[in-house]
Amino acid sequence: MTSNPALVESPTIEIDDVSKWFGQKVAVSNVTCSFGPGVTGLLGPNGAGKTTTLRMLTGLIRPSQGAIRVLGAWPRTKPSVYASIGLVPEEAAVYPAMTAREYVRYAATLSGVSDAEAATQRAIDTVDLDDAADRKLDGYSKGMRQRAKVAAALVGDPEILLLDEPLNGTDPVQRLHLIELFRRLGDEGRTIVVSSHILDEVERMSDRVIAIVDGRLAAAGDVAAIRSAMTDIPYRVRIETDRGRLLAARLLEESLVHGVSVDDGTLRVETDDLAALGGRVPAVAHEVDARITTFQPEDASLESVFRYLVRKR
Repeated sequence: MTSNPALVESPTIEIDDVSKWFGQKVAVSNVTCSFGPGVTGLLGPNGAGKTTTLRMLTGLIRPSQGAIRVLGAWPRTKPSVYASIGLVPEEAAVYPAMTAREYVRYAATLSGVSDAEAATQRAIDTVDLDDAADRKLDGYSKGMRQRAKVAAALVGDPEILLLDEPLNGTDPVQRLHLIELFRRLGDEGRTIVVSSHILDEVERMSDRVIAIVDGRLAAAGDVAAIRSAMTDIPYRVRIETDRGRLLAARLLEESLVHGVSVDDGTLRVETDDLAALGGRVPAVAHEVDARITTFQPEDASLESVFRYLVRKR
């Protein structure tokens, strides 16, 4: 088992010390990471280098330095790899004069699918577009176009699916459907890489995160592991109780507590050891006869972790 959270044990995608620059602008800088079966969120603010990374993975652009391997080879030097890759680009990337069915069938033909008609129908059914499949894409909403693009990427039954902001423009029902779809595809053993800056959606669909900030690898692993590795930042915990000031005064006597603020019955406690605090609070509350109604870490979510990473730029 690898000890580096940026690397997986059985990778299908490997990025080895990769950089990409455009003139004087560095888009990606010395990134090393890998991806394997399941869903991985490629997280970063706009302009972080996510789209550039995906384009290098597909061979659309060359890295300025470093090596990329998808199923053991860079697609541009081994075109047969393309048959195993599905890409959903962030750009519109559709032909508005086509119907969704024509668009997906065209993708099936380009992919060399043996039974294009059957594959087209399966892909359309998968993204729940059958009712609108024979309407022209020009009349589609942005969310419906996103689903058509996902269908086109899936029509060749790829082992690897690369998705660049795939939930843009989708309504809540469409988002839920696509999130469930991506998770299901990952559970089937496919490698799913979802690029996004929508934090709660990344957290809902992926168990592992690769975070890129200013073109550099900022963090990797699951959210809890990333947060635990940020040893320079204490955890903040919200505690609601009926005896706020009394409990706050007692908690300040604990060595694992670095600070407490009180607002009516709400305490915000800072600690380096979240688990130890969780184990100690009930005993302390019992000592001062306080009733705890809420014990909630405020900064263990992906949103708070990401905010810390960006702040460190």
